[in-house]
Amino acid sequence: MTNLVEQMLSRYNVTNIEKERHALKEVIQEIVLAGLAKAGFFEEAAFYGGTALRIFYGLDRFSEDLDFSLLKPTMDYELSKYFSVLSEEMHSLGLNFTVEEKKKSIETFEQSAFVKGNTREHLLKFYPASANRVPYNELIKIKFEVDTNPPGGFNYELKTLLLPYPCKIRLYDLNSLFAGKIHALLCRGWSRVKGRDLYDYLFYLSRKAKINMPHLKAKLVDSGFIEEDTVLTNELLETFLDRKFSSIDYTLAKNDVKPFINDTSVLDLWDSDLFITATHQYLLNVR
Repeated sequence: MTNLVEQMLSRYNVTNIEKERHALKEVIQEIVLAGLAKAGFFEEAAFYGGTALRIFYGLDRFSEDLDFSLLKPTMDYELSKYFSVLSEEMHSLGLNFTVEEKKKSIETFEQSAFVKGNTREHLLKFYPASANRVPYNELIKIKFEVDTNPPGGFNYELKTLLLPYPCKIRLYDLNSLFAGKIHALLCRGWSRVKGRDLYDYLFYLSRKAKINMPHLKAKLVDSGFIEEDTVLTNELLETFLDRKFSSIDYTLAKNDVKPFINDTSVLDLWDSDLFITATHQYLLNVR
């Protein structure tokens, strides 16, 4: 059924090999979501993160991974029970992908896996003119990860994914997604500046998303950023964000996000003043 994959790829205006890679990866992401939905995964889990924002809310940047959260903590959860279903789904659509668990050196509450397939093999099917321009052993890799012990307070909704076939996907609502992004801004290790967090943050502001404060507080407590008895007000949050935006290397941030967006001119105004002022105006309007 490669014609169905071709239909999904036809939505993209690809002008170079990098955009072809991104288009393939995004289509594979949606096929993984559909396969998980068919297997009943969303009866116990919800989708969140940048890729959820791209697919269901129109974020205009490429996002690499698929992030999920169980609806309630489950210590004996086994993500591997879905691997065979995903493999079958890929093969039924004419795609030669495997699903492998990501082995971790230390125990965490996240379970991860990779969907992997040869880049040249799949470019040859869908973008044959570019196939010989990539190394023979290059892989398309889609990481998906499930938090088995998620902080509470999030809300979710059901949305319909139309391709590769109609299915229902449970995902965090926009306000809970926004809370997760603010948590990432404040708590992510910034040894490698992640400009994608900043890009997404401005997207939420432009959509006038509200912040799910109970969920944000639960995540900040879980990360040890604040104490359980902290009263998380807009004023305190503004202080935290001002401090973060004042400490970022915006040159590194821009370089991080450039490969993931089409219009890089939007980065020209990025500096601490832009983010601090935008945050102040946003919080002023929601008070």
